[in-house]
Amino acid sequence: MLAVATQGGDAARLAFFGLYALQHRGQEAAGIAVSDGRAVRVHKDQGLVSQVFKPGTLDPLEGSLAIGHTRYSTTGSNSERNVQPYVVETMHGPLALAHNGNLTNADRLRQKLLERGAGLQSSSDSEVLALMLAATEGDSWEDRLARTMPEWEGAYCVVVLSGTKIVVARDPWGFRPLSVGKLPTGGYVAASETGALQTVGCSDVREVKPGEIVVLQSGIARSYQALEPKTNQARCTFEHIYFSRPDATWDGLSVHQARQNLGEELAREHPAEADVVIPVPDSSMPAAIGFANVSGIPYNEGFVKNRYIGRTFIEPTDELRRQGVALKFNTLPANIEGRRVVVVDDSIVRGTTSGPLVRLIREAGATEVHVRVTCPPIAHPCFFGVDMGSYDELIAHQLGVPEICDHIGADSLGFLSVGRMMKALGRDDGYCNACFTGDYPMPIQLSLTTSKKRFDGVIG
Repeated sequence: MLAVATQGGDAARLAFFGLYALQHRGQEAAGIAVSDGRAVRVHKDQGLVSQVFKPGTLDPLEGSLAIGHTRYSTTGSNSERNVQPYVVETMHGPLALAHNGNLTNADRLRQKLLERGAGLQSSSDSEVLALMLAATEGDSWEDRLARTMPEWEGAYCVVVLSGTKIVVARDPWGFRPLSVGKLPTGGYVAASETGALQTVGCSDVREVKPGEIVVLQSGIARSYQALEPKTNQARCTFEHIYFSRPDATWDGLSVHQARQNLGEELAREHPAEADVVIPVPDSSMPAAIGFANVSGIPYNEGFVKNRYIGRTFIEPTDELRRQGVALKFNTLPANIEGRRVVVVDDSIVRGTTSGPLVRLIREAGATEVHVRVTCPPIAHPCFFGVDMGSYDELIAHQLGVPEICDHIGADSLGFLSVGRMMKALGRDDGYCNACFTGDYPMPIQLSLTTSKKRFDGVIG
């Protein structure tokens, strides 16, 4: 998700390059909405950024303001009607909205809109945000957003495009990353990751504070604190473990360095007698380097990754994930054959990819395969924007560590503990670790917990 406010008329092209840098955050669909001061135009479709925006597609999208989005479905199915940004006509003029995160009270808010006669066309909570904002009274879009935000519970970073300005906001818990930077030409860009800001040449990059609203307009950036940050800040640890690109900086931390620290702590907590350390590309590469540095076991590559296959974790179905593993990796037998191998992976979620990877390494001639994971077992669903699946799908909810080890066919298996993980990040609190601990930072409504197929009640 990103927003571009230029002093020229080519915001859509900058948005395209920014979205390209954010492709890893969503592979199902992409869209860009642009304003020229009079009208809002949008182009969006299912597919990768390069598939949705072909030569000539950007030409009609003229304007100095643009917002963009790459979709990764959490609330709402993978269908055309859920593709963002959403564009609605309001009594205050056209409005476009894109959203990163997941509202935990979306069902209740949706019901209120339906009772008021709103015509919902999608199953996404992002449309709920757009229609609520469109119906709110206020003197400006930032005023309406500030009035609406207290009703939203859960994770949300939003970019709102009107005819003359862009309004950016982040939830008071700080679940998802959002940063803003200045263009060399004097405009501004906001994006889910700092790497996208670097791609389009931004400087003076800073994180949008939890609960903060930033207004981008005519080369000017204004900000104010709409909501007080929650005392129990809840940044998503999984952004550091897996989701963000390694060139991102978030919460003052280099993601690459954080992952290397995770690998170092993993080597201390779960050492192994082995001959070579190999990563599961790409997000585990810094962690494998850290593991090798502490353990003294040589680092090498064991997998060749097909760069044209997407991230298997964020494919929408298990069948597509399994196909992705088969298509995604080949091994380098020369670095594996006759050796005891430590495989460093960022996580084991459903357990659908780890077993095939272990088999590939054994088929390449490894004498032993020791799997080390840079986070604790994921035993609880995420309700805040990461589609980890239901309780029934999470292998760590069904099996203990020895049983998971047998299931994936490894000789040994070690997960990093919560304490060691936070030590690697240099933090004692301020992060959401609910997927590991089940300790959610807010109560989760009944409809969400039952959809995750476990408890009849409220958790948190």
